[in-house]
Parts: sequence; C-alpha cells; structure tokens
Amino acid sequence: MLDLVAYVDGGSHGNPGPSAVGIVIVDAADCRQKMTIAKFIGHQDSNVAEYVAVMEALQYAIRCKARRLHVYSDSEVVVRQMTGEYACQSPRLYSLNWTCRKLARSLKFSIAHVPREHNREAHGLAKSAVRSRQRH
Repeated sequence: MLDLVAYVDGGSHGNPGPSAVGIVIVDAADCRQKMTIAKFIGHQDSNVAEYVAVMEALQYAIRCKARRLHVYSDSEVVVRQMTGEYACQSPRLYSLNWTCRKLARSLKFSIAHVPREHNREAHGLAKSAVRSRQRH
C-alpha cells in the first residue's frame, strides 16, 4: 500500500476571482515517483481554492488505494481547521471542511503547514492553470 505525500496550493486572481489548484503528490518511499495536478476550478475565493486542493489530493489518494496521505499546505486557515485547532465558522468553507474530513477517514491522514517558499511547485501549478484558462 502506498504512503503518499502531497504539496497542495489553491489560489485566485482577485479574491474572489478565477481560481485553480496545484498539487504535487509523491510516493513517500520513492520521491522520484511524482504526480502533478493543475486544475482550474472557476470563480472562487482563495480559501475555497485551498480546500479544493486538499480535497483533490484526498480523492487521488483514495483512488490509488493509499494507506496514508500527509498533506503540506501553505494555508494556515485550512491546516488549523483540518486539525481542529480552529473551528470552521464560515458557511462557505464548512461543507468543504466536512467533505475533506469525511474523505480523510478513509486513510491515515495528516496535514501540516509549510511556508510558501517550500510550496513553490504546487503554487506554480495553480498559477499556470489560472493563466492558461484566462488566455482562452
């Protein structure tokens, strides 16, 4: 069974505005095995985009029948809400938080904050997905 590590980022140009997610997933046992996701998600705010990035990583891990998923995110709000340190008061984020928590029960899940400078690849994927969509 796989143990996966994901670096996730969600962002919007404008807040709210055109939004996308970027995800880098590696096999914890073999970091050379890497999968990336860059996906436009429509007109959202940045917190929604950050949650959608976590949800995409969880869905990927479940599809791969992973045993574990450790997520690194540069969103302190999402990390602290997912760990229970902050209550999720926002109605627009509550359903995303609930969905991510439900998905996380399917495997051994953990999440931690990472400084933005250590999350550049995921950030770049999200940024490129928004830019490519804006050109069309």
